[in-house]
Amino acid sequence: MSPQCELPQGNPPTEEIRTLLARAKRIAVVGHSDDPSRDSHRVGRYLAAHGYEVFAVNPAGRSTPGLTFYPDLASVPGPIDVVDIFRRVEFIPAIVDEAIRVGAGAVWMQDGLAHNASAAKARAAGLTVVQGRCMMRDHARLGV
Repeated sequence: MSPQCELPQGNPPTEEIRTLLARAKRIAVVGHSDDPSRDSHRVGRYLAAHGYEVFAVNPAGRSTPGLTFYPDLASVPGPIDVVDIFRRVEFIPAIVDEAIRVGAGAVWMQDGLAHNASAAKARAAGLTVVQGRCMMRDHARLGV
């Protein structure tokens, strides 16, 4: 865990996480890497292989025939159900602000990531928030 990272002050109950994963169709993976050895790449590809429409958000990402990168959430075409964050904790406030602006339904901060003030802001704006958990692992564990 990063020294700036906080411990999450609560996550939704298991059934709410299961429902979020079952209803979500479009996931923007912020910090998605074009390097197959990176967790963000593996999680993004796992989600895509399990029926989600995945949008790789990384201004430095190199698009390939099977993977298009978007520079930011505002560039992702259409609605976003979940913003899955793989960026360092100091970037979370700006990502959450952008997720709120684009009307995302949820923000998911991956393992080792939590920012309670941003989580509270997202919840106040009506977004579901999950912190410090792996979306791929929860998807597999919950059998969604």
